Amino acid sequence: MSLLTNAPNKNASVAQKKALQRSPLMKDFIRDKWLYLMLLPGVLYFLIFKYVPMYGLIITFMDYKPFLGIMESSWVGLKHFERFFSEPQFWQLFRNTTLLAVYNIIFFFPLPIILALMLNEVRRQKFKGIIQTMIYVPHFVSWVVVVGVFYLLFTTEGGLFNELLFAITGEKIAFLLEPEWFRTMIITQSIWKEVGWGTIIFLAALSGVDLQLYEAARMDGANRWRQLWHITLPAISSTIVILLILRLGSFLDSGFEHIFLMLTPTNREVGEVFDTYVYMKGLTQSQYSYSAAVGLFKSVVGLVLVLGSNWLAKKFGQEGIY
Repeated sequence: MSLLTNAPNKNASVAQKKALQRSPLMKDFIRDKWLYLMLLPGVLYFLIFKYVPMYGLIITFMDYKPFLGIMESSWVGLKHFERFFSEPQFWQLFRNTTLLAVYNIIFFFPLPIILALMLNEVRRQKFKGIIQTMIYVPHFVSWVVVVGVFYLLFTTEGGLFNELLFAITGEKIAFLLEPEWFRTMIITQSIWKEVGWGTIIFLAALSGVDLQLYEAARMDGANRWRQLWHITLPAISSTIVILLILRLGSFLDSGFEHIFLMLTPTNREVGEVFDTYVYMKGLTQSQYSYSAAVGLFKSVVGLVLVLGSNWLAKKFGQEGIY
């Protein structure tokens, strides 16, 4: 009897295994199991450090008190958002952050593309490798060092550029203190530090362009400029669009450390951004719920920009990010 009763169970389990193996998802998982295993650390990172902490966003709707904890703190609804949008400082913060973000997209974003296109035209691999190494190195330098170097170059007390300017014109300019120079210095430092590192993705995209297309273009009489315009740029256009969409996702992220190191009492009017405001309210004044509300506002704006730009990209025939 036991053999007869076990036989159907065994047949059922075998049938279930065969059904799982026949499913496309299971087939893909079995075939690419090592790739999924390599994906696991990245998935765990985002789950632990990105998604689980999102639980703390509920304090934006509470009057959070650390000694009471999240569960015991009182609910206040949209009070912190109403306060933030009614603050006289809101429009100043919004203007400063937005202007820096727009300048970054206009002046910084195209430069890695241009530099990658220039490097792609270099035929001597040894020389190309030296140039790449030189432009990658600043990425690994901390913002403290970058700001310190610029301070030594542009300070009015013995700075190299000011000494040269004084020798030529007899005047000095307080580049690090005057408000009108603040954004110029921020964008210049960002370009010097990150533009070389930004070429990596574009160079990788350029390496995938079919060389036969260039040969066919040369046979048709196309010069370097026409090859660049009709072959190279269309080949990396999807990469450019995707990176632009991702950059818009962090549109209001100005970089706290960089801005904070450059702030002085004289340029705070144009230099105070959402990131430094969150630091001031959250850490120095212990207004945790209010600063969390400001951070959530930035995240929502970034999400809207990503969704909108992705929709526009698809409308114009590009792939987008999803």
